[in-house]
Parts: sequence; structure tokens; C-alpha cells
Amino acid sequence: MADGTDMVSVLVTDHGEMKQYFRELEAATDAKTRRDVADKLTAEVARHSVAEEMYVYPAARKALPNGDQLIDEEIKEHSEVEELLKRWEGMDGDDPEFMSIFQQIRDGLLHHIDEEEEPKLFPQMRSALSQEDLEDLGAKITKAKKLAPTRPHPSAPDSPPGDKILGVPVGIMDRMRDLMSGRSTD
Repeated sequence: MADGTDMVSVLVTDHGEMKQYFRELEAATDAKTRRDVADKLTAEVARHSVAEEMYVYPAARKALPNGDQLIDEEIKEHSEVEELLKRWEGMDGDDPEFMSIFQQIRDGLLHHIDEEEEPKLFPQMRSALSQEDLEDLGAKITKAKKLAPTRPHPSAPDSPPGDKILGVPVGIMDRMRDLMSGRSTD
């Protein structure tokens, strides 16, 4: 049985963290807290998306009979959320549009999470791949998230090799920007 390090467990944990940030943002009563939680959510989504695009999606395209169709849809959903996150990134927590953009982001992510967890991507990947392959993907995702960008980059490549070539340098630049600006990302 999985010990929390296989691909599905790692990504479901990420999804849980995103949902926690949704709750924190909805409960936030001041602009600074809203912006801080938004930055953490944005960083989590960026890292998660890059890791999926680097490892999970190529594996799904190869392993699943409907992999191309499924992953094309997943990438389209990632792109839509990235565009919203990019708009949201420059907003103050008391901006009149801040919470309405958040609601669009939350709704898009919840739809994406539901589709991945049941009945589409994750159950099919569990059936198609060995436990060893799932563990290997989990390790790669965990490693990729440590180096992945923490800000949305909607124009960045979504598939290999471009995502792997640009991901680490962009991630380093994002972390430097985060450090210099005091932006909290974890």
C-alpha cells in the first residue's frame, strides 16, 4: 500500500494544501493577510503545475489510451488558472476585484482537482502504472517542486523539453524575487 510518497499521494496532499489556502483566504479579514495567503496559494499552484507538466503528464500520455486527450484538457485548465493567477499577483488584498478573481481561481482549481482525483487521471494512472513507477513519479514530483517557479508564467512551455530547461532557472529567479520583496511562498 502507498506510504504517502507515490505520485497520487503527493498530488492529493498538494490539493489538500490548496483547499486549506482557500479556507484561509475566505476567512481573512484584512488586505495584508489576503495578499499573504494569495502569495502562498499562487506559489503552491505554480510548483504543483510545473511538477505535473514535467513528469505526470508525459507519463500519462504514454501510459493511458486516452492520455493525449486527457492531458490536453489538463494543460488547458492549467493555462486558464495561470492567466488568472498572473492578473491576481499584482493586486492588493483590498482591490475591488481581488475576491472575485480568487473565486474564479478557486472554482477552476476545484474543478481541476475533482477531475484528477475522480474519476479520470489518478485512478487511471494507478491502474496503468506499477507501484514502483508511481513511487518514482512521486519522488520526481517532490524534487521538482523544490526547484519549480513560485509565480505564474502563463507563456512558459507546458511540455518537455522546454518545461524542464526553463523550470529551474525561472524557479531560482522567482525565489530571488520572493526573497527581495519579502513575499511569503510557504
